[in-house]
Amino acid sequence: MDISWEDVRLFLAVAEHGSMSKGAKALRIGQPTMSRRIGELEHRLGFTVFERSVAGATLTPRGQALLDPARNMSLWASELHRQVERAEPRLEGIVRISAPPGVAFDLLAPFAADLRDQLPGIRLEVLSAVRYVDLARREADLALRRRANSARDLVTLRTFEFENGVFAAPAYVDQLPPRYTFSDIDWIGWPRHLDEIPPNPQLRALVPDFEPAFASDDFNVQLRACLAGAGAMILAAVHHPSSQLTSLRKTELDLGQHAHGQMHLVGAKSALLVPRVRAVADALLQVLDEEPSTSAL
Repeated sequence: MDISWEDVRLFLAVAEHGSMSKGAKALRIGQPTMSRRIGELEHRLGFTVFERSVAGATLTPRGQALLDPARNMSLWASELHRQVERAEPRLEGIVRISAPPGVAFDLLAPFAADLRDQLPGIRLEVLSAVRYVDLARREADLALRRRANSARDLVTLRTFEFENGVFAAPAYVDQLPPRYTFSDIDWIGWPRHLDEIPPNPQLRALVPDFEPAFASDDFNVQLRACLAGAGAMILAAVHHPSSQLTSLRKTELDLGQHAHGQMHLVGAKSALLVPRVRAVADALLQVLDEEPSTSAL
């Protein structure tokens, strides 16, 4: 039996996102189309690959057995695309960069304006969701990550250090009591279902019974609340000159071991052989090598 790559792609999207609707959204198709195509695949296979429920779609045992081969097929499909792209004669097309929401906001958004002037044929797509993005499977071309790379098919282009601090609107800092402590701060962070995303883990280590005074699943909303004086955020000094956060003031709180961090610019080895990806990586490296200023963690 022949199973097309398109069917495998649909199967993987549902398996990795946990529902027909989320898988369809990831592939930018309609949910009815996704359900119909998965049903047709199951009919051809002669067995079900997903158990459907109101909570989503989970792999059956026979579906689980298909997952690793499907992921391997995805890797080779990505490699095939990149082999073709290496021969592109001009620097044009889409380059996707994944980054934590704050870094995407404060570094990559202004970087897009500079890139337009340097490489007008390239369109930048920034993926700022908090989920892990698989570079080897071409979900993005480059990534800025807090964790060091350990995968054989990826390469770290640059690792840079930065300092974290606690920042708030000047009016908020002015109304804090003398010799204020971490417990005196109204903390802004992520809601409970995203509690593993920094800075929540760091704040749990620093603040007894930590709960955000204000929480949002959108970094832009967090930042707007901070600028309005709703509380304070942990932000980082990242090496670039285009920060939009200069209207915030750094407090006197010492983050201790949490005051130091690293960011890594990572790319798939095969992606970096594509001329447009390499050109964007080089342009971003130039920005990262410039003087540091305040950015988002």
